[in-house]
Amino acid sequence: MSGSLVGSGLRIQAAVKRKVFVSYHHDGDQPYYNAFSQAFHDTYDVITDNSLERQINSEDVEYVMRRIRENYIIGSSCTIVLVGNDTYARKYVDWEIKATLDAGHGLIGVQLPTLSVDAQGLVTVPARLNDNIKSSYALWLTWEDITRSPQTCQAYIEAANAMDKQLIVNTRARRLRNG
Repeated sequence: MSGSLVGSGLRIQAAVKRKVFVSYHHDGDQPYYNAFSQAFHDTYDVITDNSLERQINSEDVEYVMRRIRENYIIGSSCTIVLVGNDTYARKYVDWEIKATLDAGHGLIGVQLPTLSVDAQGLVTVPARLNDNIKSSYALWLTWEDITRSPQTCQAYIEAANAMDKQLIVNTRARRLRNG
């Protein structure tokens, strides 16, 4: 009960439940989305599971970008990108990251346990996300980091939202095809 008056005149404020958007490769990483959503459904107001490939049936890039902004990004405070092996090559993941950065929202990349690591210890992430990890705007976390506890996850979301917006790098052309 937010903002109710208590007999002593004190106002009790309920904790604000952040609205987060989760971007991921639906065919490859659905089990991780499901686990994340189930673990944090009490902590966050909305964690959206709308496969854009099913929901927006259009080849008009500007229309799709507008739908992403209006239906998925507006009202959220942070986008969490679950990064598996094929996430780097998904056009809608790129577009969701672009819309997130256009809005100046927090951005967190999460290395899933299934993401291949090469001999040098490197991984392949969506290019636009990588630009913002390098600029220090986006956080790069492991699955274990983000799922440790609701309090830990919330601290990461708050840290992502507090990043200096001048660090945003969003100059790449949009990915037009899945890789």
